Amino acid sequence: MHPALDNLCGPGKSLKAEAPDTNELAGLIRTGLARLQDARNPALALESQFDLAYNAAHALSLAGLRRMGYRASNRYIVFQVLPHTLGLGPEVWRVLDKCHNTRNLGEYEGLLEVDVRLVADLITAADAIAKAIQK
Repeated sequence: MHPALDNLCGPGKSLKAEAPDTNELAGLIRTGLARLQDARNPALALESQFDLAYNAAHALSLAGLRRMGYRASNRYIVFQVLPHTLGLGPEVWRVLDKCHNTRNLGEYEGLLEVDVRLVADLITAADAIAKAIQK
């Protein structure tokens, strides 16, 4: 267990302790890596590349959290705890914060506005997560 993550556990909090599951971890990593690879396909629309890269980053971040024995109650927390789960710094989670907000505008308000730079930064952040989870 991890003290910073333990502080986020409890009734009404963002995490709950739950033993890791080997099959779940393998599935999250497998789908995260596949989506990340597909996100690099320049034949896809930028919006599709963004969706794939965002979901890859989320699956791989969730794998990091699950490997440590925690389950999230919301999507965003898996990015917030990256310093504790995978040792990743602000250069990664700041990009993911921006992308999470962009994703939400797209999902809930139909305002998905992405550009080449944002998608490239997101793929770079997802690559960092992939490298960290595979160590």
